[in-house]
Amino acid sequence: MRTIERDARAVRERLIVLARRRSLRDPVAAACDAVGLTAPQIHALLWLGRDGPLTMGELARRISVTEKTVTGIVDRLERDGFLHRERDAEDRRVVRARATGQGEAVSRDIEGGVQEKLVQLLELLDASDRRALVGILERLTERLEQPLDARPAPAPGRRRTRKVGHAAPPRGRREDT
Repeated sequence: MRTIERDARAVRERLIVLARRRSLRDPVAAACDAVGLTAPQIHALLWLGRDGPLTMGELARRISVTEKTVTGIVDRLERDGFLHRERDAEDRRVVRARATGQGEAVSRDIEGGVQEKLVQLLELLDASDRRALVGILERLTERLEQPLDARPAPAPGRRRTRKVGHAAPPRGRREDT
């Protein structure tokens, strides 16, 4: 097995071990229970709280659902007072979702929970390991933002792997129930 494949497998296995730790439970999952919203609804509010109004298409991409599904998510969040739709002044065909004060409050609360969990997790590392982790994530983010042809060439003897996207959900399964 090539080194990069071995490294990818090792990273994946470490992430799985971390995911199994009850102490590292996803704060978003806990928020779903607390506020009575689904994970896609919570993620929609988090993106709207972080980035402001988003078109329906952009919101669908951010939370990895179809535009049809995001319409249902937005319908329920609007009905419950967490967001409202607004039409673009220049192009009335464009509809944006915008968090209300109630939606922004939920987003802030969840962001606070995520921050607390990250602090707890990072407290397990010393300062130099934390700096190294941040540096690695920064480099990875920078490289992912580059066009494919501008990214550093693979090491000799390595081939580029195809880009992996989100698979469509199985037929008949609702993404927001």
